[in-house]
Parts: sequence; structure tokens; C-alpha cells
Amino acid sequence: MRGITKKSRGELIVLSGPSGVGKSTVIAELLSNRRDIHFSVSYTTRSPRVGEADGVNYNFVTREEFERMIANNELLEYAQYVDNYYGTSLKVIQEKLEQGVDVLLDIEVQGAATVREKCPEAVLIFIIPPSLEELSRRLYTRNTDAPEIIAQRLEKARSECKESLMYDYLVVNDTVMSAAQEIQAILEAECCRVHKRAHLVKRIVGE
Repeated sequence: MRGITKKSRGELIVLSGPSGVGKSTVIAELLSNRRDIHFSVSYTTRSPRVGEADGVNYNFVTREEFERMIANNELLEYAQYVDNYYGTSLKVIQEKLEQGVDVLLDIEVQGAATVREKCPEAVLIFIIPPSLEELSRRLYTRNTDAPEIIAQRLEKARSECKESLMYDYLVVNDTVMSAAQEIQAILEAECCRVHKRAHLVKRIVGE
């Protein structure tokens, strides 16, 4: 069955959500169950947090290097968030999709809007917290930012959640496992869309 339903082009999946909502943990759970998805590691100019590794969590580069990539049109999308750049390599994305491999992007709202404009077929998924109070608790528990930075992130979260209505799907990260299962269900449903399996019908009817 796998050979029959193999895709000629991969699915571009965009995952967004406010800082502290638990995107990285949900992605790790999803990828542990779906090893056939390529996770695109974004580029950023921010400093690594404790436990983060270059090339794994992000590709950490200088501001000068990032701006060189912008000038050379090497990015599918990029945006500035809390005084730092974040962006996605265009070349890697194109290569994987053409190989029939699904590609997962972890990007913020502004970058997602750019991807939607350039790639209207992309599947956009937004992760929301159960409540703003819970998001605040998670940010303080993380213990990586000063109180004034957390206040900025919470205000930014309100704005981002309003923008989530432009996405295709909303997933609530109440527990990591349930959130990952919902995303898995979304991806399975997307693969079964008629226009993506029309070639199978042609095989059956002989056209």
C-alpha cells in the first residue's frame, strides 16, 4: 500500500504558536512517531538557550550573516521577533518537497503569512495554550527570561492568537501527547484529500 500511495510531492506543514506554548516538545513527540517527516531547522540571530544545540534546535548565526542571506534571496521566509531574526532556508525545503518528503516548519505568525502567500497549498497549524494564565505559568517555570521579557511575550501571545484565525487548524496543547495526536490526525486527513489521490482513481477507471 505504501508504494501505491507514495506522493510525488511532499506536504509543507507550518506549525506556529506563542512563545512558551510548548511547540518544541510537541514537535519532538510528533517526530518520534513520524520519522518520515523532515523538520526544517530555522536560522536565527538569537542566542542559544540552555540545552539548545546549533543545527538541532536552530541554526544560530550572526546578524550580519542573516542579512547576507536576505540579500541573496536564500530564505523562503524571515521575520523579526523580539529584536531577533528568524528564517527558513528555501533550498532545503524545495529539495525535500520534490523528493516527496513532508517538511515541517516551526515559524511565527508573520513568517507563516509569507509562506501562505508563496505556497498556498501549505497546511497551517496553530498551537494555542489552554489559557493565558497557563501560558504565563509555563513561561515563568521555564526560567529563561526576565519578568519584563515575559510580559512582552504574553502581550505578543495575545496578538498572535488573534492572527491564528488565518490558519487551517487550531490545536490546544493541554497535554503534549494529545496535541501531537491531533496534529498526526490532521496530516493523515490531508493526505487523503481527493485531489491528492486522484491518480489512484485514474488507475482504477483506466484513464
